[in-house]
Amino acid sequence: MNHVLRSAFTVLSLLCVSIFTIAPKLAHSYSSLPNSQQKDVAMPQHAAGTFEVKVAPLEPAFKFDDNPLGRMSLDKTFQGDLEATSKGEMLTAGNPAKGSGGYVALERVSGSLHGRTGTFVLQHTGTMSHGEFQLSVTVVPDSGTGQLAGLFGSMTIQITDGKHSYDFAYSLPDSH
Repeated sequence: MNHVLRSAFTVLSLLCVSIFTIAPKLAHSYSSLPNSQQKDVAMPQHAAGTFEVKVAPLEPAFKFDDNPLGRMSLDKTFQGDLEATSKGEMLTAGNPAKGSGGYVALERVSGSLHGRTGTFVLQHTGTMSHGEFQLSVTVVPDSGTGQLAGLFGSMTIQITDGKHSYDFAYSLPDSH
């Protein structure tokens, strides 16, 4: 791996382990929706389970010797209340020596959520600044298809002893 990819992979590894381990729990609140949307949406639900992820470096679109940008592919398999696979891409940047970095990612999830099938897109935004971590994983609005059309929510991710798990707070329009 060249220097840029090695640096990007180091930042990604540091971010994934650090951010996902102690990220604050996120939940989407039904009451935060505009009143016009509340009548069409069921009360928030939760899905939980585990997932496996494969991350592989990709050639970045732009190369810089200072402050390198990294690009990675994501390939996940979810088990539990969400039975699905996903594919996506991640962009990374940062300074691992100072314990700082950030990443953004989009992944298309395809499968079944509590028995309802379809696809949706998750958007990740994570930062680490001198030991302070922030992570947001949310459903891209209007990205749901099939029986998951109208899906919205947020997901928290934890890594414990090298194992990945998720808690997904979500809502779907009433099915009647």
